[in-house]
Amino acid sequence: MRLLVLALLPRVARMASIRQVQVTFDSTEPERLAHFWCAVLGYEVPTPPDGFATRTDYDASLPAESQGRAFVCADPTGAGPRLHFQRVPEEKVVKNRVHLDVRVGTGLEGDERLSALQAESDRLVALGAAQVKVLHADGVDESCIVMQDIEGNEFCLD
Repeated sequence: MRLLVLALLPRVARMASIRQVQVTFDSTEPERLAHFWCAVLGYEVPTPPDGFATRTDYDASLPAESQGRAFVCADPTGAGPRLHFQRVPEEKVVKNRVHLDVRVGTGLEGDERLSALQAESDRLVALGAAQVKVLHADGVDESCIVMQDIEGNEFCLD
């Protein structure tokens, strides 16, 4: 099947090689949401551009209509994708079509896995997240917990 799919793609598409991925979130408060995800993932706010002591100082130097429009956070090891948060005027109204899985239960099963997931859920709820539901192992999939971040974006503790 893979060969068939590759044969149907234009030659240029097959030659492309993706080096990095950035995940972008629409948001009403980009900086606040970025700091939430920094705390969830152990990410950091990148250093400000040259000539600025803080990212806040940099933001204040932008034209008024651009201030607060975006914020980023990044994996300090460089292994994970950069997260970009952009201000949009509309509120979130429907379920996400794409979501993050925060992998805290990797290699764990049964009660041990569920305990690790619940402990992480408790930590994130203290940061402002909401636990939506616990999905218990069903013989095919292991347990996971569906969560919402501080702006209502769904993600899973997996």
